[in-house]
Amino acid sequence: MARSTATAAAAVVLAILLIASPHVADAITCSQAVSAISPCIAYARSGVGAPPAACCAGVRSLNALAKTTPDRQTACNCLKKLAGSVKGVKPGAVTGIPSKCRVSVPFPISTSTDCSKIR
Repeated sequence: MARSTATAAAAVVLAILLIASPHVADAITCSQAVSAISPCIAYARSGVGAPPAACCAGVRSLNALAKTTPDRQTACNCLKKLAGSVKGVKPGAVTGIPSKCRVSVPFPISTSTDCSKIR
């Protein structure tokens, strides 16, 4: 069960990546994706209150980094791997991060997202 909740955390991050983004010059790396979203982990475990400002800033930063389809797919795959190592994540908390950070996600958040289909 902990693995499925960790996958839910990756799904919310994936959702954030799919939002239209500003211009970037270089391809996104796994370390950039993980670094941007790491402030959200404590909130994803507790689900209490609002995500911290650093979490929302990371969500916006990751959104700006993931401009192209390859960037979004790379970030998705990296974060799915990260989610497999995170224990105690609450899926409900994860799915609420975009709206609580006032980030519009134009698709349903799902743990079964196929990163190869992200455009």
